[in-house]
Amino acid sequence: MLLTILGCSGSAPGPRSPSSGYLLEADGFLLCVELGAGTLAELQAVRDPFAVDALLFSHLHPDHCSDFSSLTVLRRYHPAPSRDPHAHRLPVFAPKEAPSRFANAYAPDEAERLATDLSDVYDFHTWNTDTVHIGPFTVDSVQAKHPCESYSFRITHGGASLVYTGDTGPSDELHTLAAGADVILAEASWAHGGNWPADLHLSGREAGEVAQRAGARRLLITHVPPWTDAQAMLDEARGVVGGESVLVRQGAEYSI
Repeated sequence: MLLTILGCSGSAPGPRSPSSGYLLEADGFLLCVELGAGTLAELQAVRDPFAVDALLFSHLHPDHCSDFSSLTVLRRYHPAPSRDPHAHRLPVFAPKEAPSRFANAYAPDEAERLATDLSDVYDFHTWNTDTVHIGPFTVDSVQAKHPCESYSFRITHGGASLVYTGDTGPSDELHTLAAGADVILAEASWAHGGNWPADLHLSGREAGEVAQRAGARRLLITHVPPWTDAQAMLDEARGVVGGESVLVRQGAEYSI
């Protein structure tokens, strides 16, 4: 599997740094995971957006999905798409309210909102914790510790596994999902030990603990907010994890 970072800024985009967005490729299949602010531009810089075979969302906070409306404009109005978006509707795996939430975000006024149906160019699938097969990938999930319907994923292909924490507080379910994974792509949003809300995000240390308990060979730290010291997140993680730990960068590629 090849992982490309389209964006990795947490909670909001940073200076020249898009929000969450990741592209995972295997056997010629393109799976886009999240599509936060600025990531559609980065996707167009590296791949044809019409060549994306499926789109997966962990949850519906804007920093993970706000470019969906722009993708809809592209799919509906591009005069010469490389793949007919009506004949090849894009599968979208997302929490159950995604179709209505995305329609609300797309429509400019109430009259159009009432008539908007995005199923002309998308094939929506309600996400849950069942194992699903998306192209060559097997995807397992658990509900994340976050204030809305949200999931953490384990994506497997050819014996290799990537666990994406999404936005979550620490949990036994996350540790179980991550056990034995090769690579952990974990958010780290704040310094450990602060007076932070529960069930919201991981600290750098907690991200390291997920990778350490999983026995992962590599920890990829992502979703660091623009106001958080990214190096401090990395240092916290390295204080507990035994394998390789790196801060991901927009545009970087990682072999899984």
